[in-house]
Amino acid sequence: MTITDTERPLAADANEFDNLADAIAHAAACPPRRGPDPRVSVVVPAKNEAPNLREVLPELPPVHEVIVVDGHSHDNTVAVSRAARPGVRVIQQTRRGKGNALACGFLAASGDVIVMFDADGSADPAEIERFVGALVGGADFAKGTRFAPGGGSHDITGLRAAGNLGLNQLSNTLFGGGFTDLCYGYNAFWRDLVPRLALPPVFGPPGDTMVWGDGFEIETVINCRVAALGLWITEVPSVERRRLYGDTNLRTFSDGGRVLRTLVAEWQRVGQQRRTRRFGSFTPAWEAEGLV
Repeated sequence: MTITDTERPLAADANEFDNLADAIAHAAACPPRRGPDPRVSVVVPAKNEAPNLREVLPELPPVHEVIVVDGHSHDNTVAVSRAARPGVRVIQQTRRGKGNALACGFLAASGDVIVMFDADGSADPAEIERFVGALVGGADFAKGTRFAPGGGSHDITGLRAAGNLGLNQLSNTLFGGGFTDLCYGYNAFWRDLVPRLALPPVFGPPGDTMVWGDGFEIETVINCRVAALGLWITEVPSVERRRLYGDTNLRTFSDGGRVLRTLVAEWQRVGQQRRTRRFGSFTPAWEAEGLV
């Protein structure tokens, strides 16, 4: 499987569809397809990541498009992105949080495959071909894992690894999956799955308001929903690199607690959906309980 740059976005100018609404309309006019030579969209959520993006973006292989979703940065993330990767598309997320940024990027993507890629330098761009190859080989969702042969991490602590193991086991019990690295965010999937993920609408509460799914819980939400849908998931060994510059936004205990709440909420969601098909409408647990 070779990633190529043979098909470019329809825009004559790289920034023509940087406005989110225009980008979504453009993507809707480019229906996704599955096949042996997919167009690849790399979605990079970023907030104040200028030093990292200066090094990371040039490392990315030739792909259909690279979309940097800016979280209203106070540094020069936008300018650095455009200088580091000619042709990059930069859009502004509608609220705040990594989940909202990814949801915006998913809707703006016009390729066939979407790759979730962190801006901090922890993801190895050379592995993208491996993820795309897993999808072309038949998978619906390519899940990165640091804990399979060939994977690893230069960053994870023993405490976080232990917590991840426990959350993995709970996830696999609740959803009947086989994840080895639930909390790892380097993943890829076919774009035609986006509507089935039912992520929070990107246009809605403005400003600093966050809704369920806007935060770091997004990766767990996606993994749970892919598993609950019964899709073909292939784990891809991945080596997590150290963050290049700046401090991580991860908080071991608070983020671990948020993942735990997400697993419970998503498990309730599956049960409620099943009851709805039998008995009628319901209020989702994550809304009823104010899980934000």
